Amino acid sequence: MFSWLARNDSRKREPLTFTTVTERLWKCYNDKLQPLEATYLFSDFHYPPMSAPDFEAKPMVLLMGQYSVGKSSFIRYLLERDFPGMRIGPEPTTDRFVAVMHSENDRVIPGNVLAADPTKQFRSLEKFGNSFLQKFECSATNSPVLERVTLIDTPGVLSGEKQRTARGYDFEGVIEWFAQRSVMIILLFDAHKLDISDEFCRCIGSLKGNEEKIRIVLNKADMVTTQELIRVNGALMWSLGKVLGTPEVARVYVGSFWDRPFQIDDMKNLFEAEQEDLFHDIQELQKQDVTQKVNDLIRRARLAKAHCFLISKLKSQMPSFFWKQSTKEALIKDLKSVYDQVQREAKISQGDFPPLSNFQDQLKAYDFSTFSKLNTHLVTKVDEMMAVDIAEIMKEMSQEQVPNQAITGGAFGTTEDDLTNPFSGDDSISNNDLLLLCGRQQPEQWVFVTRWEELKRDHMASAEYDKQFFALEPKDGKLSSLKAREEMVKSKLPNSVLKKIWSLADVDKDGMLDQNEFAIAMFLINSKQEGHDLPDQLPIELIPSSRPEPNQVDGNDTDRD
Repeated sequence: MFSWLARNDSRKREPLTFTTVTERLWKCYNDKLQPLEATYLFSDFHYPPMSAPDFEAKPMVLLMGQYSVGKSSFIRYLLERDFPGMRIGPEPTTDRFVAVMHSENDRVIPGNVLAADPTKQFRSLEKFGNSFLQKFECSATNSPVLERVTLIDTPGVLSGEKQRTARGYDFEGVIEWFAQRSVMIILLFDAHKLDISDEFCRCIGSLKGNEEKIRIVLNKADMVTTQELIRVNGALMWSLGKVLGTPEVARVYVGSFWDRPFQIDDMKNLFEAEQEDLFHDIQELQKQDVTQKVNDLIRRARLAKAHCFLISKLKSQMPSFFWKQSTKEALIKDLKSVYDQVQREAKISQGDFPPLSNFQDQLKAYDFSTFSKLNTHLVTKVDEMMAVDIAEIMKEMSQEQVPNQAITGGAFGTTEDDLTNPFSGDDSISNNDLLLLCGRQQPEQWVFVTRWEELKRDHMASAEYDKQFFALEPKDGKLSSLKAREEMVKSKLPNSVLKKIWSLADVDKDGMLDQNEFAIAMFLINSKQEGHDLPDQLPIELIPSSRPEPNQVDGNDTDRD
């Protein structure tokens, strides 16, 4: 988190007594913007009031898509582990909103408990009622990825009015709530299912105003041929152009975000490059989070100021005694002229006003005579916040030395072995890719140990690994990283998985594989292809007897790193 020390220089402005930029933003909102919002019923028309946890919360990534497009699998791929309550299947399995957050102990927290927790940012979700809170939960799990970011899994979007009614709560309203507070919104599409349902169109429409946060992912792309993929990508771009309603062409990330072998690997290099770009965007979220909070606060302040002038203008045009109802109806009908008057008199940009039709519908439920008159003092405080306070925060943010807070762990990994790992580099997914899963739960080690012992007893199976090894013509008893890599990629496993397998098999970290290490690598590849999770560390039973344990390697060269 960014930190500032209180300054001792003499100023007419109030002293800086807060230590983080999020505290300063909360102070600005609470002291200068919130009073204006409360006076002019801003939360009734637009967004609920903000609280301190809204500013202090980790950046959120919202995942949306129709059922069975791989949202939960995508989260599992990032974490490299299961999370509590996870259900994956071809049918609609996720019927609730799930906030995947960090915790030392795995547990599931119900929605009503989350909404009642004053330390969490979910309190304002209470407005959607108990029917929604029963479909909302937190999946708390121990993952280093979640130390920097919160992932929001959503129910699979269905089609038809029947499904919309059956939800029992304002589904699009909930999507809008999360979109406003998310730093990134990932829309996932299945390469075999490009139809955008009516409900999905409405959900995408609720993202209006957050277009810069949207990332499009065409998932399961390894299940179609190259020729089919070109057609699928073109069809998706055409559909999105109609739904998003923007002249710009949306960027589509193409890939298969799971750890299974690619079914059709003709485009493997493309998938890895696309994954690298998307992962890089996600890794930078922690650095962008504070800037995004500043941006969201400014946008909220501009809308609140426009709302204030609109409400006060409607108040000023109401009669004192008679014809109140007819005057109200006339003002609502001719609301466009009120917009034009406010724009001229208050010098407010047309883009700051709320959507005309929505505002007309909302105004019908209110008595205009109860609205507040224009309070220039409140408006001045908001102007001061945007012109002085925010400018000062941005200036100090640009001068401050920002620490490296990129997301690590899980599929993002570390960089400690990149120099000797052939799956690190320009043609792999990222220089910050997976090596060791720092906080992941250990799988059942006995599965690997038992299978390894069975392999050693089966001389025919172990001899097959030796045959493969010598067929590659090792030099001085070792395979170069290039030759070993060429053999390993035949498995069609993603580079992120092969990179971890290499880091486990290359026991002495010399960037080459001897006969024993090659056998370990092929054994791990076969295990992964059979559906087993890889261990975080190589079990001691698999380490060749002539090798030291991983934490003893290079023991005489303590300054190597």
